[in-house]
Amino acid sequence: MTITKDRAWTPQACTLPAADRPLRLAAFDELSATALLDQQRPSSTALCWELDPAAEATARDLAGRESSCCSLFTFTFDPGDGVLRMLIAVPGAQVDLLDALQHRAAGRMRS
Repeated sequence: MTITKDRAWTPQACTLPAADRPLRLAAFDELSATALLDQQRPSSTALCWELDPAAEATARDLAGRESSCCSLFTFTFDPGDGVLRMLIAVPGAQVDLLDALQHRAAGRMRS
């Protein structure tokens, strides 16, 4: 996943064509702007997004597309208690990606 326009943010494991990366980033931005209710960091290598349950199909589709090109991401879903929890995990060497995603989402989070 490209977090900024700087190619340094793109993990080498990412196979998404460079031309498609801004569209993928826009999809994460859209999800965080329309469905993200809260986010926590249960560990340095995991970010938990609490999403509006109505966005489940969108979130699962986006996670599936991201997993297919960036194998370093692991997405786990836990529906319940009026929210959909999406846990995004990465290896320790990729913590900076979660830091950037968390920061970026905080600025777009649905109020």
